Amino acid sequence: MRCLVTGASGYIGGRLVPELLAAGHAVRCMARDPGKLSDRPWSGDVEIAAADALERTGVRRALQGVDVAYYLIHSLGTGASFEQRDREAAGIFADAAVSAGVKRIVYLGGIVPGGDSGLSPHLRSRAEVGDILLAGGVPVAALQ
Repeated sequence: MRCLVTGASGYIGGRLVPELLAAGHAVRCMARDPGKLSDRPWSGDVEIAAADALERTGVRRALQGVDVAYYLIHSLGTGASFEQRDREAAGIFADAAVSAGVKRIVYLGGIVPGGDSGLSPHLRSRAEVGDILLAGGVPVAALQ
């Protein structure tokens, strides 16, 4: 199986990649800055797709030929409009996954108790991203 891992330079993504490789999967990592992956011990064992989550062409290219895509992207810490960037990136990714014929998206969200009243902006955004991906047309495993 060919897997795409977004957020491979982060904590979860950086630990997921070697597990996928150990299980015998082909792994492609999507990174806005591929240089951030160069010091990883597994960097020579993966394909790296340079793409910004907010740029449709790069995301489409990264998803070509992928069976399962792990969506570990979030914009927290990028300023006051992070929710809009999260929303836009999720929509681009969902559309590109349909076009590329991706069979499954795995999304790591956040703990969201019933309803979203009283949630922090971060958790509210994570829940919204999950909803966007779930409505996108590719089966999604949303882990919360």
